[in-house]
Amino acid sequence: MVDFETFCAWADEIVDQLPERLLEELSGGIQIERKSRRQPGDPPGVYLLGEYVVEPGLGSFIFIYYGSFRRTLDREPPEVWRRELVTTILHELEHHIEALGGVDWLGAEDRRELERLWREVRGEGEAQAGDAGPGRP
Repeated sequence: MVDFETFCAWADEIVDQLPERLLEELSGGIQIERKSRRQPGDPPGVYLLGEYVVEPGLGSFIFIYYGSFRRTLDREPPEVWRRELVTTILHELEHHIEALGGVDWLGAEDRRELERLWREVRGEGEAQAGDAGPGRP
């Protein structure tokens, strides 16, 4: 398992390598939360690894949930954690960029992935090679 301090240091390194333009209007920045996060109604075992949030009056934020990484990746080697952290930060930044452009294509893709996971839980279909696992819609 990767400890919280290492996880935060990785997040800082990843964000420091991004072009500043991608972070424009992300007034709350990228915050690392110790807790895990699930959405009510999500399939069993599905945790939010990250979340893009817009709060009226406060602006936009990206939250990365260390606790969700622990719940879904605790038996994985550090390189898997880091790769998933990069993927999650970029995924949430894509939500931010789409929001600036007034579209929600990635949100629609996330909803389709949750539907696929529910079908899998109900035994209605098999996951296809390359599909995201239960940790990430």
